[in-house]
Amino acid sequence: MKRGQPAGADTIDRRHFFGTLGAGTLGSWAVLQRSKRKRRRIPIALQLYSVREDAAKDLPAVLAAVAKMGYDGVEFAGYYGHSAADIRRMLDDNGLKCAGAHISLDSMLGDQLEPTVEFQQTIGNRFLIVPGLPQQRRSSRQAWLDTAKIFNRLAKRLKRFHMRTGYHNHAIEFEPMDGERPWDTLFGNTIRRVVMQLDTGNAIRGGGDPALFLVRYRGRAATIHLKEYSETNKKALLGEGDVPWETIFELCETIGGTKWYIVEQESYVYPPMQCVELCLKALKEMGR
Repeated sequence: MKRGQPAGADTIDRRHFFGTLGAGTLGSWAVLQRSKRKRRRIPIALQLYSVREDAAKDLPAVLAAVAKMGYDGVEFAGYYGHSAADIRRMLDDNGLKCAGAHISLDSMLGDQLEPTVEFQQTIGNRFLIVPGLPQQRRSSRQAWLDTAKIFNRLAKRLKRFHMRTGYHNHAIEFEPMDGERPWDTLFGNTIRRVVMQLDTGNAIRGGGDPALFLVRYRGRAATIHLKEYSETNKKALLGEGDVPWETIFELCETIGGTKWYIVEQESYVYPPMQCVELCLKALKEMGR
């Protein structure tokens, strides 16, 4: 039995998985099962929101510690008053890559796009991910459809900079709205360059099956948040809950198009820096 997988969990997960797949996605899963492609090694980054209080106090020390733990990169959710040049120097000094940044949609609209691109180019970031939307952009199915058009336009504008934009979920995107889950409304109406940054724990909390969406929108999970979910332990660390990790890894490493695994931990039984180190250790124990 693998860590984080209680007895019978694989059987339960697969039964639920197949029961919720449509004909098209079921066919994709069958193709995956027949595939002989070698699974790819995917680098692991830390979403710095996980250790935000430490980062606000001393970002250089946090980056040095994260590198020492063995992380390959970091994803930003704020820059704590540091310039792009300073951040790039910190990353380079510690042998870390920028796996992405969470930024507002407004920071990429109109005349805000140029300075945003310049900042992200300096820190070496290719993935400009929106972590949430104001109410007016997600209040109805039509609002989500209008938002999808904005993402499509942005994706095309960013292509010449070799950058991609995308969206990160919480729980609400998997709660039906006007007859459809907002996650399907968004990714069913955006082009492939729009990154589906699936947050595993948030998706399950909202009633979604992350494996299903990795198959349904194959090739679009360029970055994915590895977050634990547990029905019984709200402070579970990665590998201690109910997420079917081996299924998630198999999909990411074959059909997901995944470039980065990104650890995010938002609840703490130990100090945050210790929690994220234990999460990485759990990933290594699972062969990642």
